[in-house]
Amino acid sequence: MEEITLRRESRRTLLKSLAAIGAGLYVGPVARAGDSKSPNERLNLGLVGVGGRGYANLRGVASQNLVALCDVDGRRAKTAFEEYPQATKYADFRRMLDGETLDGVAISTTDHLHVPIALDAMRRGLPVYVEKPLGHNVWETRLAAQVAKEQGVATQMGTQIHAGDNYRRVVELVRAGAIGPIEEVHVWVGKGWGGGTRPTDTPPVPEELDWDLWLGPAPERPYHPTYLPANWRRWWDFGSGTLGDMGCHYLDLVFWALGLKHPTAVAAAGPPPDAETAPLGMTATWDFPARRVGPAVAADGSAAGSADGDEPAGVEMPAVKVTWYDGDRAPRELHGVKLPGSGVLFVGQEGQLLADYGSRRLFPEEKFADFTPPEPTIPASIGHHAEWIEAVKTGVPTTCDFAYSGPLTETVLLGLVAYRLGRPIAWNAETLTVPDAPEAAALIRPPYRAGWEIA
Repeated sequence: MEEITLRRESRRTLLKSLAAIGAGLYVGPVARAGDSKSPNERLNLGLVGVGGRGYANLRGVASQNLVALCDVDGRRAKTAFEEYPQATKYADFRRMLDGETLDGVAISTTDHLHVPIALDAMRRGLPVYVEKPLGHNVWETRLAAQVAKEQGVATQMGTQIHAGDNYRRVVELVRAGAIGPIEEVHVWVGKGWGGGTRPTDTPPVPEELDWDLWLGPAPERPYHPTYLPANWRRWWDFGSGTLGDMGCHYLDLVFWALGLKHPTAVAAAGPPPDAETAPLGMTATWDFPARRVGPAVAADGSAAGSADGDEPAGVEMPAVKVTWYDGDRAPRELHGVKLPGSGVLFVGQEGQLLADYGSRRLFPEEKFADFTPPEPTIPASIGHHAEWIEAVKTGVPTTCDFAYSGPLTETVLLGLVAYRLGRPIAWNAETLTVPDAPEAAALIRPPYRAGWEIA
């Protein structure tokens, strides 16, 4: 790249460094944000992945001091690198974390690198913003949430639509019982990240791409342009198909509104599973148990406590079955309701609620013609990225911290476990196991490439 120098080091040194990180050790300056930052003081942030989605996240935190930019692909990073000439440029996130004194890190890489980078940062005391899905497998997702809690750092997963007003109004309608008890929800997305076969030709690696760093913990394979810049989502080694790409956005609304956490059973259907790529269309179904959910919700969607503090305020919600459809399996009509290309349909005992990112409608329309919605109770968000910045400075939790987005991501990924196993599973969330299917362990916690192990 012209006029841009990326800080690199030898592969042997990198592997040695990461081995230490995997053992729970780290080197370099420890920087913990929070008490020392006033609300008006700008944070010193490092960003890992600054092209594509990463550039959008960069713009989201651009009010702060962007002191370090890291990307393994100089072609994708070119715009960001040129816009911020004062920022130090890196290809390797470990060198950035070793070499900078930071207040937080925003991570917008391929799915399979989210948790390795986040763990390294959090174990240095650094708050993290991580694009969805939080993790690439169930085990590492749970680990990320545990480490965030242990370290007491501010976290946020990049489900940006969670900050919108429409989701808040939908949550209020559900919590107010507008359509009665809900035992069935349908969620669908018409796009399809799937298909493809492993390339057999081996073109040269572009000069500005560090292919070994791009692979990270994934199994070694030759570079091929079919994986970059976006098609990596199709491949199990790097992404999680359409469900992994979009599930956290649309299932987020269901989790928030219904106060969900861990499913007890998961099933999936689609074409015969491919060993390497996601399907062009699939369905997944999760069973969630009955639970108590507060009728009034805080900004983070959690249940409000009772006046005396002895018992949590709220109402009992029945067990619920949530069904996902994507790609060529997305439905066009359900329960007599014609559906848009993507959305959520809550099915209650007294009606249906159809919602997407920006709209909501109650059915049957004639029944709800004179319906008066409840008064808004969930405060407007200050902005999804702004929430994280404020959390880093003040300690106020974000609405999609890892305590919330961890179980959401686990649920998404469990749909893929059931699909790839080709059978329904009973899920033990406490032990992260499928008791009657020991073969599921290899999907719940797959192996990492030598030198990239995490613990």
